[in-house]
Amino acid sequence: MSFRKIINDPVYGFITIDDELISHVIAHPYFQRLRRINQMAMANLVYPGAVHSRLHHALGAYHLMGIAINELKNKGVEINPAEEQAAKIAILLHDIGHGPFSHALEQVLVDVMHHEDLSLMIIKELNKQFNGRLSLALDIFTDRYHKKFLYQLISGQLDVDRMDYLNRDSFFTGVNEGVIGYDRILKMLTVHHGELMVEEKSIYSIEKFLVARRLMYWQVYLHKTVLCAEQMLKRIIKRAKLIQAATRQPLHDFITQPSENTSLEAFCNLDDYDVMAAIKGWCFHEDKILSTLCNGIINRQLLKVQYFGNAVDENLIQEKLADASARLGLSTEEAHWLVFTGEAVSSTYNLDEEHIHILFKDGSVKDISEVDNALINQNLMGKVKKYYICYLK
Repeated sequence: MSFRKIINDPVYGFITIDDELISHVIAHPYFQRLRRINQMAMANLVYPGAVHSRLHHALGAYHLMGIAINELKNKGVEINPAEEQAAKIAILLHDIGHGPFSHALEQVLVDVMHHEDLSLMIIKELNKQFNGRLSLALDIFTDRYHKKFLYQLISGQLDVDRMDYLNRDSFFTGVNEGVIGYDRILKMLTVHHGELMVEEKSIYSIEKFLVARRLMYWQVYLHKTVLCAEQMLKRIIKRAKLIQAATRQPLHDFITQPSENTSLEAFCNLDDYDVMAAIKGWCFHEDKILSTLCNGIINRQLLKVQYFGNAVDENLIQEKLADASARLGLSTEEAHWLVFTGEAVSSTYNLDEEHIHILFKDGSVKDISEVDNALINQNLMGKVKKYYICYLK
C-alpha cells in the first residue's frame, strides 16, 4: 500500500505528503519547531491576521515545488524519483535555520551566522540522523548538484520560496496587492540548457509577480510601524545582552554567553515563545530602557516613526534625544536606545541576483528587463531607499 497523508492548508487546500521519508522529516522536532517561529515577525501588530508560522510557509513551498516538478516532467525534463524527493526535502528545510521572529532577530541572538548558514548546519545534522538519506537534498540545497534548475527552484528570483511567501503573506495580511498568478507562472516554467526559465506567454505574470513583491515590501514588510516594532525588538535583545538581564533557559545562554559558545541543539530549542516570555518578564526590569522597550512591545505602545526621502535632519534628532532624556531621566547616550535613525531599502528587480530569463518561441533568450516595452525597466531596477527616525511619542 502506497504512503499518503494530506494536510489542509488555508491557501492551497489539501497538500499531499506521499513519501515516507518526507513525512519523517516533517515529524522531526527540528522541523516542528517552525510551528513556534512567526513567519512575519512583528507584522501582526499592524495586520492582526499575520500570525502564520514558518511551518505553514515551508509546507506551502513544498506544495509549489511538487507542482513545478510535475510541470517540468510533463515537458520532458528529466527528473528521476530520487531527485524529486531530494528537491522537495530541500525546499521543506530551506528556512529551518530561522531563529525566533525570523529576520527581525537575525544576527542579534546569533550574531556570527546568517540563517542560511544555520539551515545548512541543521540539514547536515539531520542527514546524519537519517543515515545519509538527505545527501542529495544537501547537494541541491548547496548548488553542488549538476542539475542547476533544481537549485534555482529553491533559491532564485523566481523560486517557489518567494512565490509562497508572497501569496501566503498576502492572504494572511489581507493585502491584495501581493496576490500573484503563481499557478500560471508554474505552468510556464521550462528548462533551457540546464537553466530554469519561463516561456514568453508568462511575461505579464512575471511582471505582476515583481510589482507585487515591490508593493508588499513597502506596504507590509517595510511598513513603518512594522519596521519600528522590529527595531525595538532588536534593541531589547541587545540591551538584555549588554546588562546581562536574567531570563530562563534556553534563552539564557544566548543573552549571557558569546554566540560561538552556544550549541546547535540549544539553538533548535529556541523559539518565539522563549523570547516573548522573557520580554514579559523584563517589562518590570529595573533598567528603565529595557522595561520601556518591553512594555512598548507587549502593550503595543510603540515608538513614533517617520519616513523621509532624505537623511533625517540632525536638529530633529537632537530635539527628540533631549525630550527622551528629560522625560525618562536618561543621559544623551542612553536616550539613543529610544531615539534612533536608519535606512530602509528595497528593489523590484535586482540584476546582481539571479536573472529571470524568458524563452521565446524562436529559441532566443532575454532577461525580463530586456523584452520589448518591458515594464521592469531601468526605472524599476534601482533600489528605493527611505530614511527613518524612531522616537518616544
